[in-house]
Amino acid sequence: METLVHLVVLVSLSDAYAAINVAIIYGIEGESISINCTYSPKENRWREKSWCRHISKTECQHIVSARRFWMPFLKRRNGTTSIADDIQNGILTVTINPLKKEDDGLYQYKADFLGSMHTLCKVKLKVLQVGTWEAPEEPRAVHSVSSTIGNAGVNLHFLAAGFLGFKCLVVLFLFIIAWSQKNRRVEDGRRRENEQQLFSITA
Repeated sequence: METLVHLVVLVSLSDAYAAINVAIIYGIEGESISINCTYSPKENRWREKSWCRHISKTECQHIVSARRFWMPFLKRRNGTTSIADDIQNGILTVTINPLKKEDDGLYQYKADFLGSMHTLCKVKLKVLQVGTWEAPEEPRAVHSVSSTIGNAGVNLHFLAAGFLGFKCLVVLFLFIIAWSQKNRRVEDGRRRENEQQLFSITA
């Protein structure tokens, strides 16, 4: 039962953080789109940065990496996708030109250093066809997301933490009930066994 509690907490925590940190961005098929990810230059300036696409919840397929020490502002390209890193201002820019319908998906900016990897930004890219805008806002050519969490993000984290705490209390309550019922069954079994022994002796 303890394993179940841990599993519920871990899965819920993962889902909550994933939902909070993903920026949803809309682009138009056939046009160009640039996505800026701002990060802390002090912490990530010399880290290797890359752009990947999630092909599952746990696996992110590498697409392109930014230059590190030699002219990092120059773009690196892989097919229709290019990336440039402004290490002075802490801005990582990915450009996709032209956008294709198959570009629709979940992407991630990553920073690696000596085998240690962490996420800078996560982006859910939705590619729309011309004249079929179903987005809550008009698609733009340039979008910006941040690796730092603002006040709204902090509030959402507190909300998620409260929700997870409530779920833990529910699971703990169910565990206590199950444990009490099990002990009661054991005691009833022992009582019946003692009664049978006494009956045998009396007979």
